Amino acid sequence: MSTGVAIVGVAESDLGVTGRSILGLQTQAVTRALADAGLRLRDVDGLATTGISRFSATQLADYFGIEPRWTDSTYAGGSAYEMMVARAVQAIDAGQADTVVVSFASNQRSARSRSLAGVVESHTPEAQFETPYDPLYPLSYYAMAAQQYLHRFGATREQLAEIAVAARAWALLNPAAFRYGAGPITADDVLNSTMVSSPLTVGDCCLVTDGGGAVVLTSLERAADLARKPVEVLGYGERTTNTSMTAVDDLTVTGAVGSGADALGRAGLTPADIDVVEVYDSFTITVALTIEALGFCGAGEALDWFQGGRIRPGGDFPLNTSGGGLSYCHPGQFGILLLVEAVRQLRGEAGARQVPGARTALAHGTGGIMSTHATVVLGVDR
Repeated sequence: MSTGVAIVGVAESDLGVTGRSILGLQTQAVTRALADAGLRLRDVDGLATTGISRFSATQLADYFGIEPRWTDSTYAGGSAYEMMVARAVQAIDAGQADTVVVSFASNQRSARSRSLAGVVESHTPEAQFETPYDPLYPLSYYAMAAQQYLHRFGATREQLAEIAVAARAWALLNPAAFRYGAGPITADDVLNSTMVSSPLTVGDCCLVTDGGGAVVLTSLERAADLARKPVEVLGYGERTTNTSMTAVDDLTVTGAVGSGADALGRAGLTPADIDVVEVYDSFTITVALTIEALGFCGAGEALDWFQGGRIRPGGDFPLNTSGGGLSYCHPGQFGILLLVEAVRQLRGEAGARQVPGARTALAHGTGGIMSTHATVVLGVDR
């Protein structure tokens, strides 16, 4: 099945420690993605972005000197860009725009703007229950989910560490990765790194880097005349479940259950039909919970299922093939780069990390403290 809309261009900005401004990184990502598609800024009449200012799309459009017919500034954390792809598909289908750019960038490492404290705003209802415990945001919340998961299912920290070990193995094949050239790691390396919020160590946590990316969407009809093989948007879905975890009944069940079912249902596919999977890996536990929720394995099975090299290069379940947020880069909202990697895999452009014969891919973003969830299914003809 198809929505009639395709991604026709993708790109990253500079990554790592760049010393650049947010708008400078956005400019790199957007102009590189347009060049990848064989298009120019003047062709863009739809713009979706966030993370720049209170009026992100307005500011970026003004900076670029364009007047888009359609914009989106949905602020949902790391899942926003999968949501924006869905809205872009709908806008193109409705005739509100012909060419949409979805982009994000952050200079959080250069600007030293990342903070783990003070994010729970004092006026919100959950603050009275959470701030007395001085949680690290969002780390302590994901650590609680990990603690419950390991206890409930009898899994071990060693098994959880395999997610970080596999991510590093993929990053060693990706010259753009922050940890490229850093060498492989073992489960012991993850377990013996600094404990931050039990049971999660530094090795269980995503990177803090500058960076960003962009994707360009247009109709399949128009895509036929452009530079790159179109990657069709086959399906999408989203769920918004909670602000905090104060009232969450079960920390091991996420909204990815619904978003994934909707996306796969629209695409007419099942988990078994997906060749490449790119999911948000803010922390190792995020991956386990997401893979189960998307239906690739049953509840409590992911950590057993991941063992034996299954999710490493050469394994039978290609997962986070760029190296993910754990070893490739993490500019604060990683969802846009999940889409970039998925498209490159389907176009056969991933180099040493290329998954042979990949025809379908799933990208899933998670935002907040497992608060927002969005899934996009992509495909190509071979």
